[in-house]
Amino acid sequence: MAAVEVDGLAASTNINLSMKSPKSNGIKLLNGKINPRTNGYINPPQPSNGITKMPREGKGEAVPFMDWSQYEMFPGSFEKCSIFTAALTHAGLYILMFLGFINQLLFKPNVATERNREGYAPLYNPFEQFFSRYVYRRVRHCFNLPVTSTPAAELSLKERATDDYNWTFRFTGKENRCINLGSYNYLGFAEPEGECADAAEAASRKYGLALASSRAELGTCEVHRELEETTASFLGVESAIVFGMGFATNSMGVPGLIAEGSLVLSDENNHASLILGLRLARATVRVFRHNDVAHLEKLARHAIAEGKWKRIIIVVEGVYSMEGSIVPLQAMVALKKRYGLYLYLDEAHSVGALGPRGRGVTDYARVDPKDVDILMGTFTKSFGAAGGYIAGTKQLINSVKARGHGHSYAHSMSPPVAAQVLTAMRAIASPKGAARVARLRENTHYFRERLRKLGVITYGHEDSPVVPMLVYTFSKMAATVERLQSRRVATVGVGFPATPLNKARIRFCLSAAHTREQLDECLEAIEAVVDELGLRYSRR
Repeated sequence: MAAVEVDGLAASTNINLSMKSPKSNGIKLLNGKINPRTNGYINPPQPSNGITKMPREGKGEAVPFMDWSQYEMFPGSFEKCSIFTAALTHAGLYILMFLGFINQLLFKPNVATERNREGYAPLYNPFEQFFSRYVYRRVRHCFNLPVTSTPAAELSLKERATDDYNWTFRFTGKENRCINLGSYNYLGFAEPEGECADAAEAASRKYGLALASSRAELGTCEVHRELEETTASFLGVESAIVFGMGFATNSMGVPGLIAEGSLVLSDENNHASLILGLRLARATVRVFRHNDVAHLEKLARHAIAEGKWKRIIIVVEGVYSMEGSIVPLQAMVALKKRYGLYLYLDEAHSVGALGPRGRGVTDYARVDPKDVDILMGTFTKSFGAAGGYIAGTKQLINSVKARGHGHSYAHSMSPPVAAQVLTAMRAIASPKGAARVARLRENTHYFRERLRKLGVITYGHEDSPVVPMLVYTFSKMAATVERLQSRRVATVGVGFPATPLNKARIRFCLSAAHTREQLDECLEAIEAVVDELGLRYSRR
């Protein structure tokens, strides 16, 4: 057993891998022999039959691949559509593109155009410009609907109309009350009244709505410190730091944690905030297939054999928001320990929503949270608020404060928001909170099972409160959203660039606040729309 020390952090590995010498990049074996090479690079062995051999331990055999059959992989459901459906989807997309080009040639777009730009780079990518004007515009009425109430189990939508084919909109003066299947209100804490709303009101009267400063200057009050201590205790780690924006927790936190010379092994379905953070960090990124630990292991072994990386970090999410899938965390932790890697876990959609105690995917997979090097999550889903956190060891949090931009430059979390999160977190830890978590799980199972019986294709794991229903084409996505709203169901249509061009979907988000009667009403509306639009694509 050897321990590898990297910039003051220690990771264990049970195989003797050749690493750089201390003269090249500061990596050394603490209880093994120092690598005599001093040029900082080791030629990887030549691949044989597509598999790169690992270094040998003494005179023994090459280190074998791990046996993944002993780990729960949480595969979920990812049924593929028929070839006929795929062909029609592609044909419809090409026809839509062709009509868009004809429209572009014959009609002047009702938008501002660039002038006097000779010699300057264009502001917009030509395809993105075409797509937004002639494809996205056709379904634009389904997005950005103004909400005029709290996003609870039901919400109010302000009605809009267009007179110029979605170039502009006007309000009709009407509001529609709908059952909310679109918001991330997993545990039902986004309420206009109750203990969370009362705590937020009290904090706003005491501290105001904002502190007008960053955390590193005059933006820290006692509710922030209390929230950070409670978050660390809630997650079962030493320390935590909170930020005012969930997206920025990744985009501004990752660059302070991952420096140049690091290799990141990233899941292909990671969120845009993670991708942006990795780009800003200027780290080398290699992508592995979604939740495919065997593919991840091959990439890790090849990277270790190269012997030139300061750190190798696995970056994954707990619940993937577009697929509804759950990370096989036990397998990820075993892989990390086996090869001496680091693990960054984004729990934006899983903390509060998964596990018998609502502690997230670590609780769900029965993994010690201390085995995850960097825990990240947001307060925008299960806590009904805003912002995010990074949690782990005290050394890690001190590093985030010193190197990350969020602590030094970003605006401090609003005190009323911090009070809302703090109250919700304490509620989750109570018996009533445990009942909310159990009710969310029951609603999720019931809703997914009823959809399965309808014959539609849904993605994800049975315990995931994110339920994507595949409709494939943009036209059917728009038609589904329109018809569901007319039947008092508010939901979200998702398409390119959030998904592949030919995999548009309807994303349902379940909540503990939903009653069985509300879910039945939604399912009746969904069944009627499925029959009308022909969405029974499942062959199971």
